[in-house]
Amino acid sequence: MLTNDHLAQWDRDTFFHPSTHLGQFARGEQGNRVITTAKGCEIEDRNGTRLLDAFSGLYCVNVGYGRPEIAEAIADQAREMAYYHAYVGHGTEASITLSKMIIDRAPAGMSKVYYGLGGSDANETNIKLIWYYNNVLDRPEKKKIISRWRGYHGSGLMTGSLTGLELFHKKFDLPLSQVVHTEAPYYYRRETLDQSEAEFVAHCARSLEELILAEGPDTVAAFIGEPVLGTGGIVPPPAGYWAAIQAVLSKYDILLVVDEVVTGFGRLGSMFGSDHYGLKPDLITIAKGLTSAYAPLSGSIVSEKMFKVLADGTDKLGPIGHGWTYSAHPICAAAGVANLKLIDDLKLVDAAKTQGAYFNAALKSALSGKRIVGDVRGEGLLAAVEVVADKDSRTFFDPAQKIGPQLAAAMLEQGIIARAMPQGDILGFAPPFCVSTSELDRIVDATAKAVDKVTATL
Repeated sequence: MLTNDHLAQWDRDTFFHPSTHLGQFARGEQGNRVITTAKGCEIEDRNGTRLLDAFSGLYCVNVGYGRPEIAEAIADQAREMAYYHAYVGHGTEASITLSKMIIDRAPAGMSKVYYGLGGSDANETNIKLIWYYNNVLDRPEKKKIISRWRGYHGSGLMTGSLTGLELFHKKFDLPLSQVVHTEAPYYYRRETLDQSEAEFVAHCARSLEELILAEGPDTVAAFIGEPVLGTGGIVPPPAGYWAAIQAVLSKYDILLVVDEVVTGFGRLGSMFGSDHYGLKPDLITIAKGLTSAYAPLSGSIVSEKMFKVLADGTDKLGPIGHGWTYSAHPICAAAGVANLKLIDDLKLVDAAKTQGAYFNAALKSALSGKRIVGDVRGEGLLAAVEVVADKDSRTFFDPAQKIGPQLAAAMLEQGIIARAMPQGDILGFAPPFCVSTSELDRIVDATAKAVDKVTATL
């Protein structure tokens, strides 16, 4: 193991890491890992340790690591023109081409793309556009956003408020008052165990409608949701859920924001989760899979319906007062163009569908009958394993036992990166679309062994 130079100390002295126990890290009680190279589905640190990344970074390196096509596109763009802004009608070949590629792939009815750098700022843009939209329509009271408990939509002020996870609210004075939360479509964690899936869907729709009526329909502007809950547990929706929710939203003239940061561009085995589940969004949030994280880029895809109102607004009010310095950054846009071409050329959306089906079936088979495994679920190349103290009564472990982190640590010992999801003992998987069957077999085998190891300590 390399213990030379000053990197480890510089790391602790100067680097503020996100989602980290700051005290433990600064004191050296939590280890650090310096990643040096990556290829395909594997990363390697400076000690020479190679790990199979079964979570694609943060479910974002969809095409796999080390793709020269994207690296060369970035370099070519940087040499030709590293930057120019997108204000007042300025564009670049890369940003205009990428916009066309996105709209060509987007669900029917989508019109324009506004660019940011990450999913959080894209959802901040969405909120501003929703408020502007309702002001142009002379509906100044229609401003509240309904999100769902366990949803993840960012970690800014409004986007952290949309996020329905305690960690992102605690001691940050969040959520802000314009955001309210409704039931998560998490059938495994339903309160009434004898409730059928159809009954649970009806309950979710009824809870949403009751919340809208309690808040006042004239005050509720939009509903935001991920096609599949991501950070909240990797939870596919129950059958019929989205149809029931959309019926309620339509009844009260409430906009639908579909957060496709995780699911966009193939993760579910469909280009967009909206098409996968029959959603008709007014806004779509995109990020991770747009460039496979080779460069930071996000987007808000605006529907034809919304864009017409926004354009009418500028006729009345002048240029829209919203902009980021790095919106449509040409280097990031060039990465996006190369990434989407690669997804097409290698048929990676189809790969996500077939490999995802194999992976989810193999996980269920390998973990069937394991004493602490309560639920194995997934869709496309997303999967989760949830463990419980007693699966017959669905009794959960005490969070202080940190069973989820123990499982992730046991996976790491076998050279596999899986993610211990927050708010539950849940092991999450989101491998790159280029993952091989043999690599999936390694992940499944390591998961079964990790479950056995942790079970033996209980």
